[in-house]
Amino acid sequence: MSERPVLLAARGIGKRFGGLTALSDVSLTIREGEIYGLIGPNGAGKTTLFNVLTGLYIPDAGDFTLDGRSLAGLKPYAVAARGISRTFQNIRLFADMTALENVMVGRHVRTRSGVFGAILRTAAERAEERDIAERARALLAYVGIDRHSNIVARHLSYGDQRRLEIARALATEPRLLALDEPAAGMNPTERQSLGQLIGRVRADGTTVLLIEHDVKLVMGLCDRVAVLDYGKKIAEGEPREVQRDPAVIAAYLGTPVDAPAPAVTA
Repeated sequence: MSERPVLLAARGIGKRFGGLTALSDVSLTIREGEIYGLIGPNGAGKTTLFNVLTGLYIPDAGDFTLDGRSLAGLKPYAVAARGISRTFQNIRLFADMTALENVMVGRHVRTRSGVFGAILRTAAERAEERDIAERARALLAYVGIDRHSNIVARHLSYGDQRRLEIARALATEPRLLALDEPAAGMNPTERQSLGQLIGRVRADGTTVLLIEHDVKLVMGLCDRVAVLDYGKKIAEGEPREVQRDPAVIAAYLGTPVDAPAPAVTA
């Protein structure tokens, strides 16, 4: 079977903050239809790489492309319009808006009516707004929280807020959904349910890039995994290979690279 085509390619990404090198010569490729995991110890550069790939940071070196088109230097809204959407490690919802309104905001990146249509409230704009609301309701049902559609976001449980962020990201119709620590703070039952949702997202045609400290979740979900340590990629491959890589074991457990050690499992 031939390999799936490359969707995202990052080449030689570098990022510095003053005298601190957060990323150094990081390259990776994500193929269409896979769940690609990104793991590493605290401070390894995972979220910095996410912020580069989603337009929050401009890389100091290197480039990254989606479907062969460079996105480096584009603003976050432009990156989202091109096909990369994300969630955040620290939840960033519109706390005083309802769940439905939060998802509708995400959907507006795909609207066509424009400012004048919104001001004049044209028939086309009203029809489009109805379509946006309908799609938002469908996405709330997709992530399992449609019963909370009219609840203000800050009143939702922590797990439901995480699901709401995913629904809002999906509203942009991403080619690549980037999830930054989506299981953080969840209990085991919530993590299991989240894993099922991520698997469903991929099965329905959206490629997933996943940062997660829960190594068990990553190894159970991902087709391939890359490991960062001190801003450099130290390993990449299928989960079973990565778990037993001596450099990965050393990064997580502090074991010398040339010493025998158990696989990374937590």
